[in-house]
Amino acid sequence: MPQTMMAVVKAESKPGAEVREVKVPEIGLTDVLVKVSVASVCGTDLHIYNWDPWAQHRIHPPLIPGHEFCGTVAAVGAEVTSVKEGDFVSAEMHVACGKCLQCRTGEAHICQHVSIIGVDENGAFAEYVSIPESNIWKLDSAIPQEYASILDPLGNAVHTVLAGEIAAKSCAITGCGPIGLFAIAVARACGATQVFAIEVNQYRRCVAQQMKADYVLDPATQDVRQMVREATAGTGVDVVLEMAGHPDAIRTGFDILRRGGRMSLLGIPSKPIQLDFADDIIFRGITVQGISGRRMYQTWYQMTALLKAGKLDLHPVITDRIAMRDFSQGMERLNSGQASKVLLYPNGSRY
Repeated sequence: MPQTMMAVVKAESKPGAEVREVKVPEIGLTDVLVKVSVASVCGTDLHIYNWDPWAQHRIHPPLIPGHEFCGTVAAVGAEVTSVKEGDFVSAEMHVACGKCLQCRTGEAHICQHVSIIGVDENGAFAEYVSIPESNIWKLDSAIPQEYASILDPLGNAVHTVLAGEIAAKSCAITGCGPIGLFAIAVARACGATQVFAIEVNQYRRCVAQQMKADYVLDPATQDVRQMVREATAGTGVDVVLEMAGHPDAIRTGFDILRRGGRMSLLGIPSKPIQLDFADDIIFRGITVQGISGRRMYQTWYQMTALLKAGKLDLHPVITDRIAMRDFSQGMERLNSGQASKVLLYPNGSRY
């Protein structure tokens, strides 16, 4: 086992990050050391790289970011029993306390005292990462590494789509970042009859078309409300999956949702949003859900089953595959708005 490794390090409280040599993490009695095969860049990582106001208040450098990955078990703590060296794994990177009311009543994904690997402690943009055994997710070797590296955001999409009935329902997805794009595939795989993708960015609309949304709409130039109502016999969609967090997207979602429909909100607004509770929610009898992360570990079983069954084609969302040493190039690609999922390879190769 090497003593040092290469890692992406957010060393200082300013924009950017650097690739440098650091110590391989030590593991405790119940920890697992994973040799990272592929890591995936998330919007959160971009916030950290750009050092925006959210990052300035949340992140405490030095930090190795990265919370989407897959790899093979390199070493295990003395009390680890569920995995062994050589196992192909990913991990749930939200580490729940296991003691609060939420954790003890089946709601660990909204733990009061959660710590996030890659945000609150060193993560997976490195050759090795240490993960608690309880958070390790063993993978079938039939699942491609590329898909195995994006289970975190895919899980967000699966959780949002399956938070209510979706089979034989029409649904609209507002915001076609990677999670919104994944939601198109998940909704179709789970029996949605019509999928509307609503996105202002032309590049993302093109990817949404590749993901086989039935309707891809631009709210900046098209009358989305009218077009949705025409396509749904005047009623509106059964389900809205809100992924953007933008006030205009949320407003559009409420406008196109039918009476008695479901609004599932995953996108995070940057500021408070005004709603007319009487007309938007109460008189229309709609259900509004806040969606946070992935259910531990129901969502993981669901998305693994979908992947093993070959139900999801996610390749259009994976746009860049680069060596970890070129991390900054990947971040600039994301900042350009012309990339979706950027995969990092610590060994410098896709193979």
